[in-house]
Amino acid sequence: MLYHAYEMTHAAFSPMRAVARVGQEVIRNPLNPMAATYGSRAMSAALEMFINATRRYGKPSFGIDEVEIDGIATPIREEVVWQAPFANLLRFRREGEASVRRSDPKVLVVAPMSGHYATLLRGTVRDLLPNHEVYITDWVDARDVPLAFGEFDLDDYVDYLIAMIEHLSADNERIAVMAVCQPGVPAKVAASLMAMQGNPRRPASLVLMGSPMDVARNPKQPNDLAQQRSLAWFENNVVDLVPWPQPGFLRRVYPGFLQLTSFLSMNLNRHMDAHLEQFKKLVSGDGDGAEQHRAFYDEYLAVMDLTAEFYLQTIDRVFQRRLLANGAYRYRDTPVETAAIEDIALMTVEGEKDDITGLGQTEAAHDMVPKLPAARRAHLVARGVGHYGVFNGSRWRTMIEPRVREFILAQRPGG
Repeated sequence: MLYHAYEMTHAAFSPMRAVARVGQEVIRNPLNPMAATYGSRAMSAALEMFINATRRYGKPSFGIDEVEIDGIATPIREEVVWQAPFANLLRFRREGEASVRRSDPKVLVVAPMSGHYATLLRGTVRDLLPNHEVYITDWVDARDVPLAFGEFDLDDYVDYLIAMIEHLSADNERIAVMAVCQPGVPAKVAASLMAMQGNPRRPASLVLMGSPMDVARNPKQPNDLAQQRSLAWFENNVVDLVPWPQPGFLRRVYPGFLQLTSFLSMNLNRHMDAHLEQFKKLVSGDGDGAEQHRAFYDEYLAVMDLTAEFYLQTIDRVFQRRLLANGAYRYRDTPVETAAIEDIALMTVEGEKDDITGLGQTEAAHDMVPKLPAARRAHLVARGVGHYGVFNGSRWRTMIEPRVREFILAQRPGG
């Protein structure tokens, strides 16, 4: 019923949003002699804030049209190279002279499936493109997947990752895998299973960034919340059915709007201050500043639903019982032996000021691979960096990406 209440509330606001849009157009119309007055600007700004606060935010686009490679503007074209009901594998194909003469390593960027779309990693992809052939997991909103396609749980997630890795390694090139935040555990499970099986297409390297590999180390607010409630509480209070007329009608999901509420509540004062500043920018006519705010929140407020089985298993296996850290993780009744990893290089990256994945949680991945030589390991703590700064922004671009690039290249077979 929670999901239905949300949809009904959104629908109830629709007429008011329509009136607000008309009012804003009238106030801002150049033919309005009062348009330039302070009162009109303030009213227009207030109407825009109302519209943005009550509208639905759709999936953003990556919008990466070109990057500079060897000083040459190189066009980028998105293409789907692998498909399944719950995910697409996107390639950012580099076209033009600069890309033809290079032989850069393939990198599979595993985007988090934790409420936001893969486009949250737009900056990550853009900064990797000059030196890598980049692919990314583009997870599908669970409410858009018809119930006929069945369930999607954490083991299915691992299956998808293995299938994608094998697909990209079809030409016998062992690729690099970069897991950002949530997918650290399933990426490690996938790599372990491939190592256990002696799969020749196993990754050459695995980069884990801000991933909750062992949440007992320096736990943060999300870790504490998961520990304070039982699994039954989560199932009874935050899982709901997708309402009609969505394609995923009757699918059990953890709604994206609940995850967004959780994100916002963690830094509520900061978000309120940001919106107050946005109002001031709109009134003053600071177009550039207002547009930066819109761009950020167009991305941040665009959320997707997660299947209930995936969400609950993640709470249970990763945040409550810490199965991988305890050596007790099972994939479809098969014990996962992380110690089987002997030649999949491992790099871990953490942000000093990460308030979601505490310092030490990602580094714990190294304790799980005792047979991996020191030459195939690396760990980086990015000073002064928070959670999102680990994979996006100036610190990522200048401090982290160069180190990740060097590591991937050094561990490339034949590199």
